[in-house]
Amino acid sequence: MREQQRGEAVERLLLVSTNYAPERAGIGPYATQVAEHWAAERGAEVHVLAGMPHYPAWRVDPDYRGRWRGVDLRAGVRVHRRRHSVPSRQTAARRALYEASILAHGLIAPPRLGGRPDAVLAQMPSLAGGLLAARLARRYRAPFVPVVQDLMGAAAAQSGIDGGGRAASAASAVERRVLRRAALVGIIHETFRDRVRSLGVPQDRIRLVPNWAHVARPAGSRTQSRARLGWPPDRTVLLHAGNMGLKQGLEVLIDAARLAPELLVVLMGDGNQREALRRRAGDLPNVEFLPPAEDGDFPDVLAAADALVVTQRASVLDMSVPSKLTSYFTAGRPVIASVAEAGGTAEEIRRSDAGWLVAPEDPAALVAAAREMAADPGAADAVGARGFDYARTHLGRQAGLGRISALLDEALDLHHGG
Repeated sequence: MREQQRGEAVERLLLVSTNYAPERAGIGPYATQVAEHWAAERGAEVHVLAGMPHYPAWRVDPDYRGRWRGVDLRAGVRVHRRRHSVPSRQTAARRALYEASILAHGLIAPPRLGGRPDAVLAQMPSLAGGLLAARLARRYRAPFVPVVQDLMGAAAAQSGIDGGGRAASAASAVERRVLRRAALVGIIHETFRDRVRSLGVPQDRIRLVPNWAHVARPAGSRTQSRARLGWPPDRTVLLHAGNMGLKQGLEVLIDAARLAPELLVVLMGDGNQREALRRRAGDLPNVEFLPPAEDGDFPDVLAAADALVVTQRASVLDMSVPSKLTSYFTAGRPVIASVAEAGGTAEEIRRSDAGWLVAPEDPAALVAAAREMAADPGAADAVGARGFDYARTHLGRQAGLGRISALLDEALDLHHGG
């Protein structure tokens, strides 16, 4: 990693990420930790072009309602906020309006940086953020480096969003345009590589930069946490924590609860499918909905569950790898993954050997895995411990941030002919 030398101009970096703190789920925590790391460790002047906090609730944070634009200073980082539409219900048309509003406001009011940035990075999605970052990089003749967290063309086709099939080709065309302009392209999982190559990015410009565990390890007593949450010690608790959206296919958990009354299914978080899931659950006594936990409490809530559940629709293959997996592994509890066997999520479960892999959208298979796990608590603890070891050895924060910084340094060297 480059260090500032005496007499050198201060390095100026721009990160474009629609999602940023105070968002606590999804891409936001990663963008925040990258920007703050560069400000603290590189001594860089770091700017972030971001939207208004809205994820995963898909409602603008109350502290930001009514704001059109502005600049926040957070942990030494200048965050340039721009207002945009926030669709409460996901359809292809509403998602297009969301992206268009991000792009339009960013074009009308680009961030005032006080000088030329040395490099421009983007977290993708959003597509609009990628377009803005590529445009700003070209304007300033700076290297452009996108990090692909989700593939929006594949997402439109695979997530089940209304009108997604028609939007997929358009989204892929935008992704192709953005990624082909990049000096280097970061991908968070190996399963993204073929898709990115199919968008016209040469193999020698793709770099693997996996996400890291961005939450602390649990610190409290599991027994006390369960008592505080009202979870009986003799009840098998399955917890899903995070976004409740279309691609998650969380209906399978509600249906599993209906099949297995002995299980307590807890859905913690927010998202545009939360109310639909409430309606599906009806008056089932063994389904519980919780709001997102506070940052300091989140690891202990995860660790209090008997198993942590990640679900995806059967159609979801190479569009994303849930960011919640890194937190799940850190919690040290076994994971039940109801996902397609060929996708990146399944690959992480196999690689970590930290849980059960079951067919997606199959509540009976999910129930069978939960009952197998509950029948041998000692074995379940050992499975969870393997996840914690995997997080410690492969998903460390400093290593993850170091990979992003190495990607930046390589792009800068290429730009300067190194």
